[in-house]
Amino acid sequence: MFQDWNAHTAHVKKSFGELGKKHPKMLEAYQSLGQAAAAEALDLKTRELIALAVAITTRCESCLSVHAEAAAKAGATESEIAGALATAISLNAGAAYTYALRALEAVDAQK
Repeated sequence: MFQDWNAHTAHVKKSFGELGKKHPKMLEAYQSLGQAAAAEALDLKTRELIALAVAITTRCESCLSVHAEAAAKAGATESEIAGALATAISLNAGAAYTYALRALEAVDAQK
């Protein structure tokens, strides 16, 4: 196992709370973003699957931890989670591919 994800999630949530006590306006602004997203047409499970995929593409372990828990609690199946993660893997590969095109263009410009 890479790490104790339950402990990591608990630590992230505790740290968010501590930061919120020291800087309440910052936490309030952050929470407002989440509330705005929740007000849109997507259901909770779909939002959490997207959040989990984005956590993979941004390599945010804390996001991964919190949204893995939330996706499971929202009823996402292992198959649905795997599908979201496969989409993230595919998008990362696509991004690398398009940046490879830029690199080849840069090399060609040197000729």
